[in-house]
Amino acid sequence: MPEETESTAPKVSATRSMRRIFGLARHELRLLGVATVALLAGSGLALLVPQGVRDLIDALSQSDGRAQLDAALVILLGVFVGVAAFGFLRGWLFTWAGERVVARLRRDLFSHLVGQEIGFFDAQRTGELLNRLAADTGVLQNSVTVNISMALRFGIQAVGSLAILFYSSTKLTLVMLSVVPVAAIGAVLFARRVRELATATQDALASANTVAEEVFGNLRTVRSFAQEQSEIARYSANVDEALDAGRRTGLAYGVFQGAGSLAAFAGLGMVLWVGGGMVIDGTLSTGDLTAYMMYTFYLAFSLGALSALFGDFNRAIGASQRVFELLDRRPQVGTAGGLAPASSEGEMVLDSVSFAYPTRPDVTVLHEVTLVLRPGRVVALVGHSGSGKSTVASLLARFYDPAGGMVRYDGADVRALDPDWLRRQVGMVSQEPVLFAASIADNIRYGRPSATDAEVEAAARVANAHVFIHELPERYATLVGERGVRLSGGQRQRIAIARAVLKDPKVLVLDEATSALDAESEHLVQEALERLMAGRASLVIAHRLSTVKNADEVVVFDHGRRVESGSHTELVARGGVYARLVEHQFQASA
Repeated sequence: MPEETESTAPKVSATRSMRRIFGLARHELRLLGVATVALLAGSGLALLVPQGVRDLIDALSQSDGRAQLDAALVILLGVFVGVAAFGFLRGWLFTWAGERVVARLRRDLFSHLVGQEIGFFDAQRTGELLNRLAADTGVLQNSVTVNISMALRFGIQAVGSLAILFYSSTKLTLVMLSVVPVAAIGAVLFARRVRELATATQDALASANTVAEEVFGNLRTVRSFAQEQSEIARYSANVDEALDAGRRTGLAYGVFQGAGSLAAFAGLGMVLWVGGGMVIDGTLSTGDLTAYMMYTFYLAFSLGALSALFGDFNRAIGASQRVFELLDRRPQVGTAGGLAPASSEGEMVLDSVSFAYPTRPDVTVLHEVTLVLRPGRVVALVGHSGSGKSTVASLLARFYDPAGGMVRYDGADVRALDPDWLRRQVGMVSQEPVLFAASIADNIRYGRPSATDAEVEAAARVANAHVFIHELPERYATLVGERGVRLSGGQRQRIAIARAVLKDPKVLVLDEATSALDAESEHLVQEALERLMAGRASLVIAHRLSTVKNADEVVVFDHGRRVESGSHTELVARGGVYARLVEHQFQASA
């Protein structure tokens, strides 16, 4: 994780992670309470089974034991029914509570990630974040409820069995417990190793998901460069890393299980040897020894299950540490909080602003730039690629905060304003507008979800989009596909303009909004943009002369500095940087 992200997301210790994992279930206490009662009742009944078996076996050795045999079988049948009923209730409620917990965790994590500043996403890979949302939260699901249920169940059975074993024969129980210290040491070492391997596995899977997300999202580029095999190799390399970590996890698990089984069977053999001698000596009945052996199996099975759960909990800790680090991260630029004036004029000023991107803090992109946008005026921003023009657009929408100077809206520092309120005042149309995989109407309505169908259509008419929409088979209900791939570039651009029209912002930022269009589409889009800019404070970032020549002011950027400003005619006559840009454009089009 990048340095900037780490500074705002403190590491979460394993102990704290475990406490927080359990804390995730606090909202489901009612469900878990009923489930726990069912668990206690079922576990208590299960401890009665060996007693019933003891009575049954002892009845077989008696000449008149028929009545005792029948009674033992009836009691056992009742116990079995009770264990099954309480087991159903326990399993259902704990599983349902787990589903609710993980759903809430995913919602909380998603909303927290969406609230992070843009700089955070500059430093993160989308596939890795998706892995945290899906895979890591899924690992936590069983640990929060079902595994806790099983841990309680097997813990109760282990403690109850051990108490009955001591009550039945202290001598035999001490013999059996002689192998426990060895198993306990092995469990601790196993848990530590599993936690390390779980972290490595999740990291490798996150990298693999990132590759898949990039390839699927840019498949046309992959296909055009014939890079399918190289991308498959890149994905496979990450899967192989996860596979290797899984292999080592399996090896550790196999060693632990083998050693644990050997210890358990050694203890069982010692109990059979000592207990068999006691039966021969007449100090213990056959039924008592059978019941004792059943409790021994109960204890061994419960301890084995608890050790497996111990490994699951450690895997959950490995996954949870990343989830909790994300949840604990504080955004440097929030989405809410601050002043929200009842009205606004729409004047924006960059006052001696300097800026460097968080991912490249040593590279200054803007150097003490001053820029004024006023209602009813169009300011065009021109310059070579990389001169800082699009960075200005990002600062106006407060995607980032400047490193020096100030951005003001109607005289107020934007850092004192509610970010959500501010962004409702600023509308942006970019070179490659992103549409969502929804209908045309839903995409236009995105800036104002409460808009009526009539308002959506009116916005589309202003954007020169209504005609082509009306010609589509499903009209405004037409699905645009992922990122709007079912529409042409000009159609996507006009949908984006309609979205901005419906939003009705005070400040309009057009970032190369026509540069990727053909002549006919550019004409339609430019006409729509002129309608949209009327009466607003507008910033036009463009290369094409046709887009900027009618601006009230043209500001020229060079290497992050404002080097010239004036009207198109004034700047051409001056013969400076702008005049050379115009000359180069004429030469390129000749």
